[in-house]
Amino acid sequence: MNDEMKIRVARVEDGADIAGIYAPIVKHTFISFEGIPPTAEDMSQRIKATLRTHPWLVVEDEGSVVAYAYATTHRTRAAYKWSCEVSAYVAEGMRRRSLASQLYTQLFATLIRQGFANAFAGIVLPNTASISMHERLGFIPIGVYPNVGFKKGVWRDVGWWRRPLQDLGHDPKPPLFFGHNPECFKESSSV
Repeated sequence: MNDEMKIRVARVEDGADIAGIYAPIVKHTFISFEGIPPTAEDMSQRIKATLRTHPWLVVEDEGSVVAYAYATTHRTRAAYKWSCEVSAYVAEGMRRRSLASQLYTQLFATLIRQGFANAFAGIVLPNTASISMHERLGFIPIGVYPNVGFKKGVWRDVGWWRRPLQDLGHDPKPPLFFGHNPECFKESSSV
């Protein structure tokens, strides 16, 4: 990675770049279960909604977003509030540069400062590259939902991985909302 790249918090204005990264994944792979690529406006709305409670980070290179990672609610019931789901995507032509790993490292540090205990990742199978990256970053496999989705003419399994973030003990405080506590993220000057 060059000195021009930096990791920062996503902005609503990043919707077009992020939609551009995600669209080929939706259209040409089974990695995402979405059927129609979200528009730039859709992505802007997702960013805005996510940043209220969870971090959404991007790698910016010369003014354009080339990779992103975010956390979302794992489940909505109260007892799940210390767990989140995470995802990372990298633009074509920018892969194999450790961008997703670097984003995840910053994302996990932010989630820990917010007070989360667990991060979960769902990976549509097979996906050796994603599994390897997640396991290098401390995720452990916990199970598979067999035949849970149908895309590109095939029933797909989704494997689930867990990364413990921290032990919060027997009386954990609720996690901080990211939107009210942006200082939970420490900006990276270069990647």
